[in-house]
Amino acid sequence: MRAVVVRDFGGPEALVTVEQPLPEPGPGQVRIAVQAAAVNPIDLAVRAGAMITIGFAEPQPQFGLGWDVAGTVDAVGAGVELAVGDAVIGLVDRLDLPTGAYAEYVVLDATAVGRAPRHASPAEAATLPLCGLTAAQGLDLLGLAPGGTLLVTGAAGGVGGFAVELAAARGLRVVALAAPGDEELVRGFGAEHFVPRGSRVADAVRAVVPGGVDGVLDAAVVKTPALEALRTGGAFVAVGLGADPVPRRGTRVANVWVHADGARLTELAGLADAGRLTLRVAGTFALDGAAAAHRRQAEAGLRGRLALLP
Repeated sequence: MRAVVVRDFGGPEALVTVEQPLPEPGPGQVRIAVQAAAVNPIDLAVRAGAMITIGFAEPQPQFGLGWDVAGTVDAVGAGVELAVGDAVIGLVDRLDLPTGAYAEYVVLDATAVGRAPRHASPAEAATLPLCGLTAAQGLDLLGLAPGGTLLVTGAAGGVGGFAVELAAARGLRVVALAAPGDEELVRGFGAEHFVPRGSRVADAVRAVVPGGVDGVLDAAVVKTPALEALRTGGAFVAVGLGADPVPRRGTRVANVWVHADGARLTELAGLADAGRLTLRVAGTFALDGAAAAHRRQAEAGLRGRLALLP
């Protein structure tokens, strides 16, 4: 099978297409014939060697790329309820694999695989696992009750957009921070208030939520300026890597690092089918076009996810 990997770190030119043996599923695993794999910012960091620099991965001869996969079950190991031909989505949540979702086939634990949305294309379905699970698990960490107030930074992005929709579905009142041109978009996701990027975040948030919000999901890595929008004793969850802001005024600070959860993926797919989650595809590329996809991903203003179609 073909797969796109990195053997020498660098820019998009470091991506190489290689022939790999067809992987076989073991007990509790499934093999997926990949129909689409989403491109995420973390893929660019892996390609550049940043994950080794910050200690999240050890050096190895070859790194696979891609976390999100949509496709059909091609083979199953013992003890698996999924059947050959099932349409599924899954999350590759390890950085130390020689191949990832950028491949024609991938083997995953069945517990990392969920049913695909019934009314979505493979490219649309592939936008859901990483960003949807990150948003859902981040909201779980915050633990806000219905009626609570939440600031979502990067509200027009992949994680942020899902976070706004999921939070609104949980009965939270959402303040969305995004670029000025994205106000209509994020209000359509369910945001009650909008703060344009470039504002003094805490002042702008407190103007619409006096005393500060109950929680912050920091998908845009705003850090301390967003923390200052919290009420005393509020909760802050950072998305992504790097140092978290220092807690103050009794605030609780945590970081969400996504983990695979097939049952949750099936739940999220159901929300997408019900029209409560918006699956946004910014463009598609052939598997051999991964370098071009990475160049596009690095440009500003991308809304939605790019997808590779093996």
